[in-house]
Amino acid sequence: MHYVRQVTDDLYWVGANDHRLTLFENIFPIPDGVSYNSYLLLDQKTVLFDTVDWSVCRLFLENIEHLLNGKSLDYVVINHIEPDHGASLEEILTKYPKAKIITSPKAVMLMRQFGYHIDGRTEEVNEGDTKSFGKHVVKFIAAPMIHWPEVMVTFDTTNGVLFSADAFGSFKALDGKLFNDEVNYDRDWIDEARRYYTNIVGKYGPFVQKLLKKASGINIKMICPLHGLVWRSHLGYFLDKYDKWSRYEPEEKGVLIVYSSMYGNTENAVGALAGRIVEKGMPNVTVYDVSKTDVSYLISETFRMSHLVLASVTYNLGIYPPMKNLLMDMKALNVQNRTAALVENGSWACRSGTLMRKFLEDEMKDMNILDEKLTINSSLSEDNVPNLELLADSIIQSMK
Repeated sequence: MHYVRQVTDDLYWVGANDHRLTLFENIFPIPDGVSYNSYLLLDQKTVLFDTVDWSVCRLFLENIEHLLNGKSLDYVVINHIEPDHGASLEEILTKYPKAKIITSPKAVMLMRQFGYHIDGRTEEVNEGDTKSFGKHVVKFIAAPMIHWPEVMVTFDTTNGVLFSADAFGSFKALDGKLFNDEVNYDRDWIDEARRYYTNIVGKYGPFVQKLLKKASGINIKMICPLHGLVWRSHLGYFLDKYDKWSRYEPEEKGVLIVYSSMYGNTENAVGALAGRIVEKGMPNVTVYDVSKTDVSYLISETFRMSHLVLASVTYNLGIYPPMKNLLMDMKALNVQNRTAALVENGSWACRSGTLMRKFLEDEMKDMNILDEKLTINSSLSEDNVPNLELLADSIIQSMK
């Protein structure tokens, strides 16, 4: 049974939701599911903007067939060919043999690599090219490395709709909603939007900045991404988030504490540190166990907060493995411009703090590492209290 939603007078959402998938890209947990968005324009020419993942192809085809109501499909605009959007392309080409593909030259190359049968059916477009479908005239804008090299976005100059590919997307299924003003965004959506951006696109901040500069020169009235909600109001709110994230500027002044603890002693120490920080006037403190929290959530939090405390036990004379994994992900996703404090624990040969500092200094960009460090021998004792206070004071002072 089809399910579509109207976006504008002649534009429709024809995508689908997926609650059965547990790991997006087989790596990121999506407990609230994900949407695969595709849009159908009914102009003098009928135009499909992107396709969907194979898992929801049946509903997708029903949606298109319902809206076309016997008409042919003239064009498929492919902004991004990654399989969660492009896997249903060949089904569309089979069902609508007269449809032509409009896409970037690099996307054509990737389609052939994926084995799609597209010969004679592609129309390649480049930066600044335009295409008329009747009333609607669209402009194609290159958006490489957001987050694949072939990506483009398509701007409808007639109604101000930006088909933004993976930019401005989010984890989380739509579940009947479609527009940003149909939800409580700050309560229910912003965390999953941030987690999506930081883990999928986060590495490519400079490329996002280039796209934002291009976007500032056009009159965008609506943003239609390939995952998540359609933005038809308060666009400045989300554009500001993207600007901050892509410049690696924290959203909030606050302290993220991530700890590793084998037997609860380091956990007790960071609990005491968190209490001191709150008592000294900074209540925005969050604490996570690195062994229990998927790293995608921790990466999202590092983008949100201005200050980071890493507390690790020493393990085989090194950094505790899940903590080292977090550090590697922070490096891979280009986390920078943060103030970091270190807590180390070891019953003998305590080295984790020294090794974490070396990693932050040598492997990452623009990390301000506080000189004060809390060293614990096995468990927190009264002897540690002065250094605990000094570390808390140093964190608070660095916020001023």
